[in-house]
Amino acid sequence: MKVIYLILLILSISISKTNARNTNSEIEQLLIFVENPKCQFERNGDMYSGIEAIKHIQKKHHYYEDDIKTAEDFIEYSATKSKLSGKYYKIHCKEMPIIKSKSWLLEELKKIRIKRLTTKVKRFE
Repeated sequence: MKVIYLILLILSISISKTNARNTNSEIEQLLIFVENPKCQFERNGDMYSGIEAIKHIQKKHHYYEDDIKTAEDFIEYSATKSKLSGKYYKIHCKEMPIIKSKSWLLEELKKIRIKRLTTKVKRFE
C-alpha cells in the first residue's frame, strides 16, 4: 500500500513539473506575440509599442507571480486591464478591428496549444 502512495506522489510531482514547464513556455510565447511590430498596446488611453507593453506586463507578472498558475491566470492578472483605473487594455493592429488584449491573447494561447498538441501527435506517427 505504501508503494502505491509513493508511486502516486511521484506521478503527481512529475505532472506538476510538466504543467509548470508548459505554463512558462506558453507565457514566453505570449510575450513574444505581444512584441508584434504591427500592433500597438493601448493602456489607459495611451499607446505603447510591443516592447513597452512587454515591460509593463512583466512587471505585473512579477507582482502577481504567486497567483499565476496557468497561462490564463497570466493573461488575467498581467495583461487584461489596469488595476488602478479598471480600463481594459486594447490591441490596435493594422487591418484588424481594435480588440481587448484578453481576447487577443486567449486566441493566441489556443493557437500555441494546438501547435504543441499537433507536434506531439506527429512524434507518435
